[in-house]
Amino acid sequence: MKRLRLATIWLDGCSGCHMSFLDMDELLLELAPRLELAYSPLVDRKEFPEQVDLALLEGAVSTPEDEAKARLVRARSHLVVALGDCACNGNLPAMRNRLDNAELLDLVYRQQAEGEAGPPTRNVPPLLPHSLPLHRVIDVDLFLPGCPPPAAAIVRALTAVLEGRELSELPTLKFG
Repeated sequence: MKRLRLATIWLDGCSGCHMSFLDMDELLLELAPRLELAYSPLVDRKEFPEQVDLALLEGAVSTPEDEAKARLVRARSHLVVALGDCACNGNLPAMRNRLDNAELLDLVYRQQAEGEAGPPTRNVPPLLPHSLPLHRVIDVDLFLPGCPPPAAAIVRALTAVLEGRELSELPTLKFG
């Protein structure tokens, strides 16, 4: 039996969607023989692999690094799912979109800090002018909204793919 190559990715968000994925509890044990976790924060793999069947992307696109990762995932994945409100509509990361990045960083790292603090410059990617929902950067096959999305919605999507059904058969979850 061919195993489904699954990837989970965390962009700019809180990781709550990955917690919802783990909330599948015992069902994860049932699905495990049918899945290969090819890439995830849950495994120690540094490079996104080729030929992923299903990629679950959590979080908004807020840095050039996020944008490059999203484009790589789309290029190497058959199906891409926007997992959670940050990926679907920008949610919390997009709250900064009405602010100027320089003013925001000055407020957080200089005005609110004690001493002569400043924004981090080492090992921290620069911010894009705006945080973007995933579909503004790449094509998305399915949207699973929620903060976080219910584990049952993730199960429905995984089950559909494992059974060879089209994601378009999940109309209540398809928004784009």
